[in-house]
Amino acid sequence: MSVQKEIDIAIDYGDPEVTGGVSVFDPAFDEKYNYDGDDLGAAYTPEMTVFRLWAPTASEALVVLYASWNSEPEQEVKMTRGRKGTWVAEKPGDLHGVYYTFKVRIGSDVNEAVDPYAKAVGVNGDRGVVVDLRRTDPEHWTAAKPAFTSPVDAVIYEVHIRDLSIHPESGIRHKGLYLGLAEAGTKGPDGIPTGLDHIAGLGVTHVQLLPVFDYSTESVDETRLDQPHYNWGYDPKNYNAPEGSYATDPYSPTARITELKQCIQALHDKGLRVIMDVVYNHVYDGYLVNFTKLVPGYYLRYKPDGKFSNGSFCGNECASERPMMRKFIIDSLLHWIREYRIDGFRFDLMGLLDVDTMKEIRRRMDEIDPSILLIGEGWNMEGSVLPNERRAHQGNAWRFPGVGHFNDGIRDAVKGSNFEEKSRGFVSQGSGLEDGIKRGIVGGIRYGEGIEQFAREPVQSVNYVECHDNHTLWDKLALSAEGASAEQRRHMHRLASAIVLTSQGIPFIHAGQEFMRTKNGVENSYKSPVEINRLDWARCAERQNDVLYVASLIRLRKSHPAFRLRTAEEIRKHLRFEPAPPLAVAYTLRDHAGGDPDRHLYVLYNANPEPVTLELPDLGAWEVHYGGEFVQGLAQRSLNVRGVGMVVLHVTD
Repeated sequence: MSVQKEIDIAIDYGDPEVTGGVSVFDPAFDEKYNYDGDDLGAAYTPEMTVFRLWAPTASEALVVLYASWNSEPEQEVKMTRGRKGTWVAEKPGDLHGVYYTFKVRIGSDVNEAVDPYAKAVGVNGDRGVVVDLRRTDPEHWTAAKPAFTSPVDAVIYEVHIRDLSIHPESGIRHKGLYLGLAEAGTKGPDGIPTGLDHIAGLGVTHVQLLPVFDYSTESVDETRLDQPHYNWGYDPKNYNAPEGSYATDPYSPTARITELKQCIQALHDKGLRVIMDVVYNHVYDGYLVNFTKLVPGYYLRYKPDGKFSNGSFCGNECASERPMMRKFIIDSLLHWIREYRIDGFRFDLMGLLDVDTMKEIRRRMDEIDPSILLIGEGWNMEGSVLPNERRAHQGNAWRFPGVGHFNDGIRDAVKGSNFEEKSRGFVSQGSGLEDGIKRGIVGGIRYGEGIEQFAREPVQSVNYVECHDNHTLWDKLALSAEGASAEQRRHMHRLASAIVLTSQGIPFIHAGQEFMRTKNGVENSYKSPVEINRLDWARCAERQNDVLYVASLIRLRKSHPAFRLRTAEEIRKHLRFEPAPPLAVAYTLRDHAGGDPDRHLYVLYNANPEPVTLELPDLGAWEVHYGGEFVQGLAQRSLNVRGVGMVVLHVTD
């Protein structure tokens, strides 16, 4: 039996005569209908808007025009067949602000859907809107970006738009909105800087925004924002338009565009680049999504029994390996770069995308700007019908260089397993984890001596101990380090951040990690109340010493190229592990590694609460450079320390 016949017959995949008998599931379909134009969607000019839709299985297609987000249709414009399965219609006049949808006849069904390429949408994203994007540019909107060279120079700070400013003591006027992140000069309890100034003061280089594309109404209803609402936003609805719940007016199709641009401009003006969290691995509803309504059976993956492949555990998977899905993903990324000047992308469940798509994305980014950062979750998601060798997961990292993967190895070695609450990590005196720490220190590369992970180069390892998912580090330590005092857990937490910010690769910190953020023990807070998710600026004020500690770690990293070696070859040449007892890892970065101003650095991560004496290599006169509060004695060839923390020694010329 063919795949076509096995697919659920409840969905009408169209009249075979329309496609000359070629099934939407047949590889020949892609050969026949692979459209390479750059004009899909609504191409606006003041004189005319040209609509182009890719819908090869449709026997008829119309553009439906509306005056508003909830009005009755004003006009239906018949589309004519174009090349490679496209349909085209021209509508004279200035259509800026006109709402529209596409209507297609698929076999016996007539489906109406939002244009997948819509660059603007109405409230809740149920209709596209024709816009003159130049009218959405803020008054201050420049192409200048903060200087940036190598991915390993990045320090990434992940934040949710609403979390940042919604706290009553944030001092931010536009609470929970794009413009809240754009506000400078805001003050919180005890006069501490909050929001944008707080982030810039840490010294990070990139701000990673949890999803800001338009996501499902089931997650957040933009018409009911007066009621309590919260969601992370991993339910894609319209990929090329911003989410309206973060705008001052969700009913205005242009307000969300302009205000997101203002937010990005404010970040750029503060010396911060912007990474966008993107979700091209699944859609919010495989049956209701515009893709399925317009070309049923094409954009998503199916199992032989006709059900959706569900490696995402969200109900479906996008078929990135199919040419027009791959084209959509790349076109979407290019739109965010060109229109919003986004500086990087974080791919949710990247392991569900295919290797060839990720390689092509990297190639296209390099053509535009090689400094565009690409990182993703390289988890190997079981249950997908995509063959293992084609999945863009860690095990295949060597096949698509220039893309970073979140390193769960160092994460779990540092703090204990994400999925076992009581599991202790290195910082909380878990045993036998020293090699796991070493694998992270070298950026996940094939170092030798049994120290290796998935990375071929350090740019492929994103080092972290907490993110929006799972428990915060502080909550994890509260669960796993039973019997430890709050002050002891504080030192464990600091050591964890120190390991992340001084290891080779790309360091990543979660918003609030610098003041030991807690979600009151809630692990998966994707739709928890704002009281659980918001950044607590009162806690930040209480823990200013911890904030300053993280800022000092970032300065340390930035001032020493030895912590930011560009290649695996440099790491193997300059980094050497030194003798250390259990619950301690020591290494040297030798011979002006990476052009470092110091001849040699000695780094110690110590999780022993009791005194420890270590032998130092005979490389010159060692001096304390960082973490002197832990040093009890320093001689020519020995170091005595006490307490959980990091110490850095150096030999200068």
